[in-house]
Amino acid sequence: MERPVKFEHNQWLGDKRTQVVYDVDAMTDSAIIDELMEAETYLCFGPDTLAEARNRGYKPYKGDGSGTTTGDE
Repeated sequence: MERPVKFEHNQWLGDKRTQVVYDVDAMTDSAIIDELMEAETYLCFGPDTLAEARNRGYKPYKGDGSGTTTGDE
């Protein structure tokens, strides 16, 4: 999927509502990112790394949008 225009230089994009971070380059469903852009509840990280997103309390997207899988605490 293409990166959103506002975030053309960012790989990691966070959702402030759910504290989930998305790897835009690995996303296959553009509807998730489109909804995030429409809701205007997004955030980018500096530096643009998963480690920085985790440092801010964000969990990586796991497929269902929750940021967790069964058994995660």
